[in-house]
This record gives sequence, C-alpha cells and structure tokens, in this order.
Amino acid sequence: MSEFLANHILFRILLRILIILLIITVIVILFLLLWPPFGSSPSKSDRLDYARRASNYQANKFQNEGDFTLMSNNGTNEFISHKKPIPTDKIPVEKPIITENPSKEDFTITWLGHSSLLITLNGLNILVDPVFNDITSPVSFIGPKRFSDLPLSIEELPSIDLVLITHDHYDHLDYQTIKNIDSKVSHYIVPLGIENHLISWHINQDKITNLAWWEETNFSDLMIALTPARHYSGRSLGDQGNTLWGSYVLKSANYQVYLSGDSGYYNHFNEIYQKYGEFDLALLDSGQYDANWTNVHMKPQESVQAAIDLHTKVAMPIHWGAFRLANHPWDDTAVAFTQYAKSQNLSYFIPKIGQTVNFSEYNKYQEEWWQNIN
Repeated sequence: MSEFLANHILFRILLRILIILLIITVIVILFLLLWPPFGSSPSKSDRLDYARRASNYQANKFQNEGDFTLMSNNGTNEFISHKKPIPTDKIPVEKPIITENPSKEDFTITWLGHSSLLITLNGLNILVDPVFNDITSPVSFIGPKRFSDLPLSIEELPSIDLVLITHDHYDHLDYQTIKNIDSKVSHYIVPLGIENHLISWHINQDKITNLAWWEETNFSDLMIALTPARHYSGRSLGDQGNTLWGSYVLKSANYQVYLSGDSGYYNHFNEIYQKYGEFDLALLDSGQYDANWTNVHMKPQESVQAAIDLHTKVAMPIHWGAFRLANHPWDDTAVAFTQYAKSQNLSYFIPKIGQTVNFSEYNKYQEEWWQNIN
C-alpha cells in the first residue's frame, strides 16, 4: 500500500470519527437546551428584576451569604446508626387522612417521604416540594430511586390551594409531578427564577408568585415569607445559581410554621427568629448529610441547634426516608435527631410516612418505629 493511500484511509477514518463526535455534541447540546425537565433560564428583564429585589443576586447568579464553599471537608462522617444506606426491610407506610375542605382550625402535617409534605393550615391544603416519581432525575431510567412506598397517588390528592417549592433540585422540583398535579393546584409560590421552569412547563403564569429572601405575600389570610437558606440550585450544566433557594415562614392567626428546605447550618436561623419571633413548628433538613458537603445540609445535631435558634416549640426532621443521596445509614436521621432532641429538651415528633399528624396531638407520634427495621 502506498504512503498516499495509507494517509488517505487514515484521513477518512479520522474524518468519520470527527463527524460522529460532532453529531454526538449536537445531540447533547440539543438535549440540554430542549429537554423539558431541565426547565428554562431567566431573560434579561428577569435578571434586572432579580438584581433589584435580591441583594444576594450578583453577576447574574444567586449567592450564599458569608464565606461559602459548596464542596468542603470540614469534618468526618460519624453516624450513630449502623444500618445500611438503603433498608433491607420494607418501611411502614400509612394511608393519609385527606381533607378536601379543611377548617380554619385544622393544622395537620402529613409526611410523604423525603421533603414532600401535605399540610392543612388556615383552611388551606398546602403541598411542599412534591415529588411523586420513583426516580429523582431528568430522565426516567437513571438516578436515585425511591426505597419507600408513596402513601398516596396524585389522583388521591385533594384540591391543593398552595404548592411551595424551596429550590429547583430534582428531589424537590419534579417535572412530571408538576405536570400531573397542576389541574388540582390553585397557586404556586417559588423562589426567584423557578417561575421560568414552571412557565416553560406550561403552568399558567398567573398562578405563580416568585419571592426573594425576606419578601412576603398573603394568600387567603395566610402570610408566606421566603427566608434565607444555605444551599445552591441548578438542574443542568452551567445553570448553577440561575434560581434562588430558600426556606419559608407560614403565619396564620393561630400558628407560625417554619420550613427549612435544604440548608446547611448558619446564622440565618437566628436572624429569622429575630424578625418573626418564636415558632410553633419547624420542619428541618436533617438528612443526606456528609463531611464533603457540610455547608449545604445539616447533621441531626445541627438541626436540633437550628430548632433552638428558631425558638420553636416543636420540631420534625425531614429530607430522609425515601431517596439515598448520601452514604449515612437510612435511619441515622431519626436515631440521632431523637437523641439530640432529648438531650436539649426539645419537643419533637417523627411520624411514619403517610401518617396524618394533628398538631395538637403531636406527642402521640413519638413511637421509634424505625428501630426494628433493617
């Protein structure tokens, strides 16, 4: 074979490889741009609005306060439980008590697993961070898989007055869930930027209220404030910080409730108490913690300290019991939170998934049901 022919064959092989790589690159780019679950980015007018309303919006990105590093190794993984990250046994799940039209006096909390909650308060059905999929991912075939059963289906949900979203990670904001529940939902309240995801999913813009930290809105005599959290956002490559993350304060005539969303421990808990006073109930991030990301999730002892900072009367740990996103034992949240809460004389309850807790009887839900589940 002549040198010319050999070079020609090599050139053709390299050209074909290049064409294949270009095609793959185009497919990936189109996937990232067009796949609906990734959501949408803010427009120029959106960015101007965010900069006007949010002091932590800088250089077209939302920022955490203080010295912040997303990935850090500030400690060691010291767990109290010795079980596996995913249980071998079946976790007990109960059927919720559904109230289509709750009274103003009703205050109930139903944990749906992980951070999903159905709350009745001030005559409203409020759904928090609803995820009804079995996998938290932009695609259906790969990602963290649910290891506990859902206590009810979307069809069994009552009419939902409010959906509250804390941030846009897949285990808190699920495309298919939002599409499937929308016909039941009257209104959404979201941190700045998340409205673009919902609008791109064909949710009516008039049904959406977006908030910056410390902004407040009212819905049917319920005050809702978005308050700080120490976390981050992003659903695709290059979109980190496009949307805000946060916690919520809910204030009715009879109760004040705190929802932490995902958050590392920081002084914002004390700041929230200083502005709003003591709380009746705090629902606190207390799962998926690891020494490598201590700034963005709380260990159970930090969750208990956050409850103390908030001056809450009662606390409940969330962000566990459904998806494995970290390597701690599946029940370490419950075991450790219980131990630390008792040591600080903090009132708490940890219901089974699906149990509907009447807040006035929260002390009936302190059974340590996880003890005999491996």
